[in-house]
Amino acid sequence: MQRDMKLGLIGIGAMGMAMAKNLRRKEFQVHVRDIRPEAEAEASALGMTASPSPAVLSAQVDFVIVVVVNAQQIDEVLFGVNGFTRVPVRDKCVMLCSTISPEDTVRIAQRLAEHGVATIDAPISGGPSRAEAGTMSMMIAGEDAVLQRYANVLDALSDKQYRISATIGDGAKTKLVNNLLAGINLVAGAEALALGMKIGLDPHKLFDVICASSGHSWIFQDRMARALKDDFEARAFAHILTKDITLATAMADNAKYDTPLGDAALDIFRKTVDNGWAGLDDAAVIKTYLKGTT
Repeated sequence: MQRDMKLGLIGIGAMGMAMAKNLRRKEFQVHVRDIRPEAEAEASALGMTASPSPAVLSAQVDFVIVVVVNAQQIDEVLFGVNGFTRVPVRDKCVMLCSTISPEDTVRIAQRLAEHGVATIDAPISGGPSRAEAGTMSMMIAGEDAVLQRYANVLDALSDKQYRISATIGDGAKTKLVNNLLAGINLVAGAEALALGMKIGLDPHKLFDVICASSGHSWIFQDRMARALKDDFEARAFAHILTKDITLATAMADNAKYDTPLGDAALDIFRKTVDNGWAGLDDAAVIKTYLKGTT
């Protein structure tokens, strides 16, 4: 595997930091940029190079991975005053891993193409532990020649790569469909567990039964295990999945497709955020049920 390729990673939150750690462990040269000094300090202590701006980072790397929250932040780090494209970037590549709308993905790719930069549309899923282990899922869209050129990086990041198509935007579409279902499953699981508690069942025993029975889903087991420990420290912020389901239902609206379950799940997520739990783990949707404000 090629190790001399210099990689940049903009946005080292939970997922971005985990990805950076994985790449550094596999002996890639990793440059990072984040607005939080503590995150950059942690990365530097692990042998990565922190850059003062995306523009400085872009001059030092061949391939940039963007893992920020939304399209507005992507625009800022790529095209802003100190953005990636403020220095010569022709023949480089940007991989978009954030969950954003397909329209924004296409728009950003078109702007990058004007600078001679290739784009890989590659949203990610699986959580920080899988990202650090190199076992997260990647939903990848992009030209075959570009994907082949950076295959060593993709292989280092994930052993679960799903090549959706050559059409930029199809990765984003796939991620939104997945996250719509994840949100529905999570809300449904929280609703069921809260019902069991309301009628006097032992929630731990009920949890074990569901995890071994037909009501099981991965996100139920992962998130409700935290909830039962009253552990709502954010691994996946409630406001992030709220944003994702909002994007997914908007995508459905644009396709003139009804998503009644998605709309209901979004309503619960919005109430969770309104209750002041936006910064908690998305397992906090059960708190909305237990509070009785649904």
